[in-house]
Amino acid sequence: MATRKRKDVESSLSQKGFTLQDGKDHRYYFFMFNDRLVARTKVSTGKKCKDLGNDLVASMARQCHLIKDEFLELVDCTMSKDDYEENLREQGLLE
Repeated sequence: MATRKRKDVESSLSQKGFTLQDGKDHRYYFFMFNDRLVARTKVSTGKKCKDLGNDLVASMARQCHLIKDEFLELVDCTMSKDDYEENLREQGLLE
């Protein structure tokens, strides 16, 4: 089962170039490339949301155009920002 600490996921997304926009109940992360929105995901900020469970990790992976294992690599820092951009480029999502 793939669970990760919310703070670790958020930190990793920021390190990979995602920008943060705080909302009331969620934090929204946006990945821009050449001034174009490529991916977005959100994280709940409730007190009970300290750990992100398997279903949420899978959902965030889809929103970032990755499979779950790739998203975990992104979060665990075995996939760099350059690797992520190359993955998106291979999918035809980057110019």
